[in-house]
Amino acid sequence: MPSRWDEIHDSLTLGVENPADVPFTKLIEQYMKKLTHLLLLLATTTVLAQNASLNIIPQPVEIQQLVGSFTLGKATTIGYNRAEAKPVADMLARHLSTPTGFALSAKEGKAAAIYLSLNAKSNDRIGKEGYTLEVGAKSVTIAANQPAGLFYGMQTLLQLFPKEIESTTSAKVFWTVPAVRITDYPRFGWRGLMLDVSRHFFPKEDVKKYIDEMVRYKYNTFHWHLTDDNGWRIEIKSLPKLTEVGAWRVERAGHFGDRAAVQPGEKATYGGFYTHEDIREIVKYAAERNVTIVPEIEMPGHSMAALAAYPELSCTDEKVYVNPGTGFADWFGNGTFRVNMENTLNPSDEKVYEFVDKVLTEVAQLFPNPYIHVGGDECYKGYWKEDAGCQALMKKLGIRHVEDLQGYFMGRVEKMLQAKGKKLFGWDEILEGGLSPGATVMSWRGMKGGIEAAHLGHDVVMTPTTYVYIDYCQGDPTIDPPIYAFLRCQKSYSFEPVPEGVDAKLILGGQANLWTEQIPTLRYAEYMTYPRAWALSEVFWSQKKDKNWDNFAKRMEAHFQRSDVAGKNYSKAVYDPIVRTKMENGKLVLTLASEVPGLDIYYTIDDTMPDNYSTKSSGNPVTLPDGPITLRVQAYRNGQPIGHLITLKRRQLEDRAGN
Repeated sequence: MPSRWDEIHDSLTLGVENPADVPFTKLIEQYMKKLTHLLLLLATTTVLAQNASLNIIPQPVEIQQLVGSFTLGKATTIGYNRAEAKPVADMLARHLSTPTGFALSAKEGKAAAIYLSLNAKSNDRIGKEGYTLEVGAKSVTIAANQPAGLFYGMQTLLQLFPKEIESTTSAKVFWTVPAVRITDYPRFGWRGLMLDVSRHFFPKEDVKKYIDEMVRYKYNTFHWHLTDDNGWRIEIKSLPKLTEVGAWRVERAGHFGDRAAVQPGEKATYGGFYTHEDIREIVKYAAERNVTIVPEIEMPGHSMAALAAYPELSCTDEKVYVNPGTGFADWFGNGTFRVNMENTLNPSDEKVYEFVDKVLTEVAQLFPNPYIHVGGDECYKGYWKEDAGCQALMKKLGIRHVEDLQGYFMGRVEKMLQAKGKKLFGWDEILEGGLSPGATVMSWRGMKGGIEAAHLGHDVVMTPTTYVYIDYCQGDPTIDPPIYAFLRCQKSYSFEPVPEGVDAKLILGGQANLWTEQIPTLRYAEYMTYPRAWALSEVFWSQKKDKNWDNFAKRMEAHFQRSDVAGKNYSKAVYDPIVRTKMENGKLVLTLASEVPGLDIYYTIDDTMPDNYSTKSSGNPVTLPDGPITLRVQAYRNGQPIGHLITLKRRQLEDRAGN
């Protein structure tokens, strides 16, 4: 079969044996036809070369690349077949109009180049959120059973356009899409991202932007952590001091956890909260993008902001302040801790349950989804143990362990929620003291709590720290700002939400959590979220059998470029060398590796700066010499440095060997 290049070669000749026998005008006509054909061939070849690799995240279930491409122009029409498809069609038109400069709009009717179709007969294979996408030379068709499927098909289509489609201003490029046939649907129904707005307040426009970014990768659940020790962010009209007092703290700079305590007379000026109107606006905005918002009202622990407003709800009645990032707890190596400032509601006080009921009544009215997350984690029970009321309650209930008071508290909270038509959701500590069958558990302390909950018949969302806590630093600890632990992108990608021996039907899905102690701005929230949330989107959406880190890494790098065009922040820590050490026979042994395949790693130990002529790591262990050496490591690609230079003194290398 002749190749495309053979066609181009043939076009350079007229294909006639004796041009002298052909009239001059006929020769000119043939030349022009051949020249036009040649230009079209060259243009098509360039497009195919550009689109030879389809960099879709998350990876679709089935994708077949066809011959040819579709070109978007100013006359391109966008159509849909039913009124329910109109919002997605309108959204697509807006997405395409800004970067292309074309004034595109959507109209009902099948006679359109880009057509969004809700299936008349349900396609059982793709379910509620799946879709099919077919791109040909003259048309693009997205079909789905529900508008959510059309929405996710739209996200895939946008990723097939050149990266300039992410631009917020008009760009001059050829708007071509490779011809493909895709069938796609999610593995899990719960694909979540959590944003903590208590440690740092994010204005409503920032929250909307965070939602906009997560839906591009087919996340469908936004877990909104609204209250904690560091700020109460939701207006409760029946309890006005929650926002008058609890939403504000004294302003502090520096590392969270090491900040100075509140001084008498200091003004609390840092913070903010969402009004009922704000929340309704954000809930509506999210719903238009097929995102369910799950609010979290933390209780009975992590309640310092609430107690700052209503100190009588604690066991001690002592005045506390909204915590500005002061360390107020001692953590011990066995996972236990002691809180040195009251931050827990009193489970023996009926006024507490009146307070909780008022809060949950207003929260239930604002959020239409079936779940309300009530926290339940890291509840310190030392004050309960010393409180006469709590001891009397334990005696009345016939319980011996103070830990069982949390089960009593959660049981009462769950009944309140049930009366409001809501389901209780909580971190895995809510298993303590027993739990009703209708409660749903979020397993964060590893997978153990989730496994236990599933064996008891509870629905579970898997969110273990070891894979999905994206507030952890993602590169070398000497480069990323320090936080509790670190979590590399490749580790997140390796996450498997369904443990062996557990009924997969009880695992609703998974979720990445972004706690914001060290995250004061949306831009830095983006940096910490991506690319790890890209990796986890593939864990939650794509088929388990299709996971391949090397393939994902290639697509991830293409999305770096798309993010650059969009002005969205992300981390490049995946380019930083991984430095591991261990002690063997009294000697320090070094191993260097990289997350992204195809990088070369060079290092020095002679106090010189490494370049691509320094010692190149083979990936095998190297015994380091004794003495006060300093290791310097730099990754290279194609002879150019990439990522950060890492510098570690001998003591730092030895410390790593001990971990």
